[in-house]
Amino acid sequence: MSDATSAETFAAPRLRALERSDLAFVHGLFNDPDVMRYWFEPAHTTLADLEDAFDRQRGSDHLRRFILETAGRRVGLVELMYIDHVHRNCEFQIIISPSEQGRGYASAATRGALDFAFRALNLHKVWLLVDTENAAAVHVYEKSGFAVEGVLRQEFFADGAYRDATRMAIFADDYLDPTRT
Repeated sequence: MSDATSAETFAAPRLRALERSDLAFVHGLFNDPDVMRYWFEPAHTTLADLEDAFDRQRGSDHLRRFILETAGRRVGLVELMYIDHVHRNCEFQIIISPSEQGRGYASAATRGALDFAFRALNLHKVWLLVDTENAAAVHVYEKSGFAVEGVLRQEFFADGAYRDATRMAIFADDYLDPTRT
């Protein structure tokens, strides 16, 4: 293995703010039906709609969007949504590009987002919704310290049927506790 290949293979992923130049990558994710099935939204968003949303939401105090990249390539999208500065909580969302899944990027991105939420934004709680049948995602979230708060029955429609969603959450005290496993 060459040094360049080795460095690329083992480059630590990092989160950075979403930029307008990233929207083509996001457009590709949002137009993949297999990806969007787990985001509880239909696929097929236009690039123009993404650009309009980007312009409307830029500078919002209630939304933070990040690109996950490694070795100079985009591998995922991470969002902290509905940031509530009174109750100090938000929703966490993540997409890892299908070609990049299974490489530990979801765990790294989740840790990065939680660090930002709890250390930079001083939030108290981060919550998420996940398809109850998405065992890989549930595993990542549990490994990151999220705990199940409940199941929302028949919460979304996908693949011709109503499906359950699991609500999970993690609290700052639990995440920041150095004795946490």
